[in-house]
Amino acid sequence: MHGGRASSMKVRLLAVATAMLMVTAGCGLLGSGDDDTSSGSAPVAVTAADSPEPEESPTPEETEEESPRPKPKPSKTTTSKKPTVKATPTEDPFNRQLPDCAKYVGKAVSFAKAKAALNAAAAKVYWPINAPKLKVPAELVRVVAWHESGWVSNIQNCDGGYGLMQVMPDTEEFINGRFTKSYDAGDYRQNAILGANYLAWLTKYFGENFFKDDYSLSTSKCKTDASPCLLNMVIDGYNMGAGSTETAFKDGKKLSNPEYVALIRANMRDCDCDRY
Repeated sequence: MHGGRASSMKVRLLAVATAMLMVTAGCGLLGSGDDDTSSGSAPVAVTAADSPEPEESPTPEETEEESPRPKPKPSKTTTSKKPTVKATPTEDPFNRQLPDCAKYVGKAVSFAKAKAALNAAAAKVYWPINAPKLKVPAELVRVVAWHESGWVSNIQNCDGGYGLMQVMPDTEEFINGRFTKSYDAGDYRQNAILGANYLAWLTKYFGENFFKDDYSLSTSKCKTDASPCLLNMVIDGYNMGAGSTETAFKDGKKLSNPEYVALIRANMRDCDCDRY
């Protein structure tokens, strides 16, 4: 284990209570997560990206209408169904507000580029020798990034977390040292790789120590969003740090921050990021 961190956004929603109620309808809540393998702070939420929910045009049901002229047998006409059209998101339903100590650094990339970078990072094999079949689901990487930063690639948080995956400086150092790389968290593509690589490291660590080398992150292996399955422990570890997650598991087979895990799991089922 290492002492590095890959933090969560810690950018707050205007109303945290509202965010918790709305999470099942989408993942516009951006929480905080420490990728510290030893310790971390609890998440703080922030609002999502700048677009509204796509709306479907109303689809009228088939109706029967009488002919305007009286006849022994009135004729019937049937209205045709209108095609369903989804509106292009133009405004996000939540308002983003950064803490005073957080800031934007440089120019953010588009959501399309952010999504492509996250998918590419998820597709990489991070343990080609020791665990070549270990895969981090692209859905997990995208949702964690959405929750951490809202896919805003240039946010620097108060605690030093930066970018799409809110990577902490010491986590960047750990991943580069552990895997002999030179990734730069300031580059949005490499930021995505650092976050996905850390998720892969957590999967390998917990899978090896507590799940008999089973590295599957399938949701089918989790009884509930709060059960200590491998997927939930990896999510918990990204937020709280591997050390906190391991301690909670050993103390009572529980999660150290079930609220954060529940948010991510809900977002995996229904995420605003799926609009992009």
